[in-house]
Amino acid sequence: MPELTPTRSVYLELREERIGMEEGYRFLDEKRLVLAAEILRQLERYESMMEEFTRLYREAAVALQGAVLRHGLSGLQTCPATATNWGDAQRERRSVLGLEVQEVHVAEGESGAMEPAVNASPEAAATGAKFARLIPHAASLAAMTANLVKLREEYQLTSRRARALEDVLLPEIDRTLAQIDIALEEMDKEEIVRVHYGMASDGHGGRGGS
Repeated sequence: MPELTPTRSVYLELREERIGMEEGYRFLDEKRLVLAAEILRQLERYESMMEEFTRLYREAAVALQGAVLRHGLSGLQTCPATATNWGDAQRERRSVLGLEVQEVHVAEGESGAMEPAVNASPEAAATGAKFARLIPHAASLAAMTANLVKLREEYQLTSRRARALEDVLLPEIDRTLAQIDIALEEMDKEEIVRVHYGMASDGHGGRGGS
């Protein structure tokens, strides 16, 4: 902070500035708590969804092994893709202190082969169906991952600003206020002494003239 002339007006201006800084720090501190709570909520949902995704993925992998045993890898590659009528991605947006987060849900419709399969089998059909079930979960996980990245960045930025106020700016302005207060107190003492000696001098001079 630049060196300031110790006057009462400067002192009062700094006091007002400190009040504004204190209010800003309280807002940032509360924002950190809200963001941290939202991060924990998103992490809990992410972990739950990831567990379900992992379970479905393992089931799909087991089905794939069965299909490979039935058709062989080359034979399985000739199976037609499964056509799934996916619904539109439903996005639910909400604001967390101005930061937008969203949840994505994808509805699954009816499934069927894109074309008749020459080498159709229950194993191949089960493999396609189980891997198709992963898509809605993957979409939700992607949205939650994006939320967590944004929330983390916003939390880090907010935390840096709060620490700057708490550890640097507020202590600095407190030191400046204390220095100005001491300087003003010294100036008041000097003024009292000056007035006292001035009055004594005027009284002495008056007696000498009489």
